[in-house]
Amino acid sequence: MTSAWVGERVRLRAREPEDWEAFHAFEEDSDAVRNGWRLHPPTSAAYAKKQSTEQAEEQLDLDEFSLVIATRDGDVPVGSINTHQVDRDHGTFLYGIAIGTPHHRKGYASDAIVLLLRYMFFERRFQKAEAWVYSSNEPSLALHRRLGFVEEGRRRRSRYANGRYDDEVLFGMTIEEFTERYGARFAERPA
Repeated sequence: MTSAWVGERVRLRAREPEDWEAFHAFEEDSDAVRNGWRLHPPTSAAYAKKQSTEQAEEQLDLDEFSLVIATRDGDVPVGSINTHQVDRDHGTFLYGIAIGTPHHRKGYASDAIVLLLRYMFFERRFQKAEAWVYSSNEPSLALHRRLGFVEEGRRRRSRYANGRYDDEVLFGMTIEEFTERYGARFAERPA
């Protein structure tokens, strides 16, 4: 049996109540949190447990959702990936990804992104994926370029964090670009 949600290193899955501890620990690295979105005050363990349980009980939408990135072997949560700003009329969507600091540089992000794009392009019929990356987040900029995303634009000084202004860099990948790069491995699956 082959699952569309399992890659070489990770599996994408719904959140479970017991995932709270891993995600609560990821919040301890302020720089990593800033790279993903924005720094917020610390949350209690009780709140993290409650939030994780509520998210685990939510029914996921087919197009706009958040999934846990877990190790393929061991099912250890290493991060999350989500889709947002889904536009069915134009066939576009944005996604975001966050990997906990202890799990950086292990190939988890690239594997998760390819799994997500394969689903959105070949199961949900979208034609373009986009991602905004802060200009101070060099590892994510390099990751998106390495995966074949095209830098399409830049919003100058549109984000303030850690005492400085950052640009937001827009990356995009079309289904044709994805298929050219990953099609032989992912688009054509055995029956």
